[in-house]
Amino acid sequence: MHTEGTRMTMTEKTERQQRFEHGKGVLDAIDGEAGTNVIDALEDISPELAHQVVAWGFGEIYSRPGLEPRDRQLVTLGVLTALGGCEPQLDVHINAALNVGLTPQQIIEALLHSAVYCGFPRALNATFTAKKVFAERGLLPVTFPSAQDVSTRP
Repeated sequence: MHTEGTRMTMTEKTERQQRFEHGKGVLDAIDGEAGTNVIDALEDISPELAHQVVAWGFGEIYSRPGLEPRDRQLVTLGVLTALGGCEPQLDVHINAALNVGLTPQQIIEALLHSAVYCGFPRALNATFTAKKVFAERGLLPVTFPSAQDVSTRP
């Protein structure tokens, strides 16, 4: 393993590049152009952060077999909403959620659900971010079945 003050061996460089390439494939499949834009924006300020987001975040975590991509995006949307102040990341991940098969209705339902746990202001900010993304993708208005169309639950 590379330690401070030492040079990386050729094997370490190759492994590092392979982890990045694997993560980049996952990032591209999930986030598309939006993910690439984030990584590109880090190039002149923190290329190592960009590398870690791709190699570790997507190559190691997002590619794990325990959850489907759509489920990972639901978790991500909930966490970013709860954290607050993450609207740029929410923008990317709302797009990603759509890319992996979540519907606008499911995304809005998840953001509504988050209000119970993190409060209305954060849920509102997330919902307005979703509205912006949906508008950009021509997905407004988002419609839901009327209360009369939904069966009542016990």
